[in-house]
Amino acid sequence: MYEAERQPGKPAFEIKKGARQVMTLSEKELEKYLDPGELLDALEDGFRGLELGEVQSPPRTQLSVVGKGFSLTMPAWRPGMQLTVKIVNVFDGNLQINLPNHLALINLFDPNTGVASCIMDGTYITAMRTAAAAALSARLLSRAESRIATVIGAGVQGSQHLRFLPLVRSFHRINVCSLHFEDAQKLASQSDIACATADLEKAVCESDVVCLATHSPDPVIKAAWIRAGTHVSSVGFHPPNGELPKDLARSHRLFVETLDAFQPAPVGCSELADLDSSQGTTLGAVALGRKVGRRGDEEITLYKAMGVAMEDMVAANLAFQSAKQVGGGSVIVL
Repeated sequence: MYEAERQPGKPAFEIKKGARQVMTLSEKELEKYLDPGELLDALEDGFRGLELGEVQSPPRTQLSVVGKGFSLTMPAWRPGMQLTVKIVNVFDGNLQINLPNHLALINLFDPNTGVASCIMDGTYITAMRTAAAAALSARLLSRAESRIATVIGAGVQGSQHLRFLPLVRSFHRINVCSLHFEDAQKLASQSDIACATADLEKAVCESDVVCLATHSPDPVIKAAWIRAGTHVSSVGFHPPNGELPKDLARSHRLFVETLDAFQPAPVGCSELADLDSSQGTTLGAVALGRKVGRRGDEEITLYKAMGVAMEDMVAANLAFQSAKQVGGGSVIVL
């Protein structure tokens, strides 16, 4: 700022930040303050905001550690919310040392001053918002009478999908499939309507909703297994290929979070990299009524997720505001 424009007060060199209290929210605390039903509705509103241009969410950037993993930085802001910056690290070797292979940290900042307002665990939020967005796609695009779902993957995302799917449709049964059947059995035991099955093809063929929730580098189903009227979602990210059959993405109507999904990884989805963005419809356009979602009971709809910072912003701000209302969270001094 030019000297003539500066408001009266101390010169900058005399002003110190000083010690400030900053809220912290651990994984355990977030479990208390982030309600799944509220998150679903807030995400739908967030997608509307993206479509309307109300959300700033620049493409994520990547640092790579050869042979180890990669780190993504994901910022977002919408007026009325805290500035949000997430750092997510994907290190597959962690599973061998009893650590999650996806680790994340989210920082919130006051939009009026830029002062840090909260530091929270991002691993739990990433898991929640990813599954919630997939469930939201089912709410917007699956047939209302859908009664059988199949979740492929018995990891963190499989567990969260089991949590969110019953909130969007009245499923009678949710099949759980995994590369390791014992993992599917353990996961299915957490839900009264879940059933572990080793027959992946049969499970997919009978389903109204199919959710791919793996970290597979290769397709986990065949396009021919998907029956008419099914909604398919895919949240896995594993360049250069991935869990979603490319021929499935090229044969049916495709829905995405933003059209950035058609860019090369890490910004977009590797399964969609050679497709034109005109082939995609955003969830926000459907939520706003600008674009038609499902066109009929026989149509196959497909949602491919890449994960956008808006989702982290929405979830983190929900948890932050909920904790503030009850004086929750812990405090550190910075």
